[in-house]
Amino acid sequence: MSAVLDGRPGLPEPLPHPVVDNHCHLDVARGDEAPLAVADALAAAAEVGVTRIVQVGCDLPGARWAAATAETHDQVVAAVALHPNEAPLLSRQGRLAEALAEVRRLAAGSDRVRAVGETGLDHFRTGPEGRAVQEESFRAHVAMSKELDRTLVIHDRDAHDDVLRVLDDVGAPERWVMHCFSGDAAFARACLDRGAHLSFAGTVTFKNADPLREALRVTPLDRVLVETDAPYLTPVPHRGRTNASYLVPLTVRAMAEITGVPLRELCEAVESNTFAAFGGAWGA
Repeated sequence: MSAVLDGRPGLPEPLPHPVVDNHCHLDVARGDEAPLAVADALAAAAEVGVTRIVQVGCDLPGARWAAATAETHDQVVAAVALHPNEAPLLSRQGRLAEALAEVRRLAAGSDRVRAVGETGLDHFRTGPEGRAVQEESFRAHVAMSKELDRTLVIHDRDAHDDVLRVLDDVGAPERWVMHCFSGDAAFARACLDRGAHLSFAGTVTFKNADPLREALRVTPLDRVLVETDAPYLTPVPHRGRTNASYLVPLTVRAMAEITGVPLRELCEAVESNTFAAFGGAWGA
């Protein structure tokens, strides 16, 4: 396995019970470092107790790739959507309706596609001129998730109040996940009150993330998920390097320390919660 990792961070100590990386981009490169081959990425993850992955496609090529990969690897299920920052670009090209229709076809086409996401709102990269289109796309994805009984996976960057406003307006689906939760304890409670599972990434290990750690502490054990958002958001001590699912144990161990929950109990909860959030177990 060390030859496969080839200069990347080494394998951490394995977890005492399997967990799921519920948000990963196996096809995305970070800088000039190519992604690991899928088989290698899955094998490295399994070696440390990360036995299943939700592969997320954020544009049409990525959504097609996610759906195809889930069909060929038992450990993987897919989420498909148009990222909030994709919506204004597609709208300017006159292709948003066509793209949403293809996402719907992919989501409806296989039970290996468990989720519609990541969708939502991003006020960091898209300015005010694109926000109406982002919201149009978000609302369409919410409707799609409810129509098809797929989990909704939400991207929220600097848009907490507007995300809740839209969900309150249209009604949240039965199963929804706040991907890479980035709010404080008050926002966590607001999401939990609306039925969310909260997914924590490597950011919870960052030095300046005290509000996020407080949010984790107020999240009930049966609503906690873990993710990488690989190749991004690599946990300490490898922050700044390329992330991968095999590094999830670093985040999970930090979460156990933050919450005071015994490590095995947290792992068992994360696995069970992920199955509940994404419509049941998959793979071996």
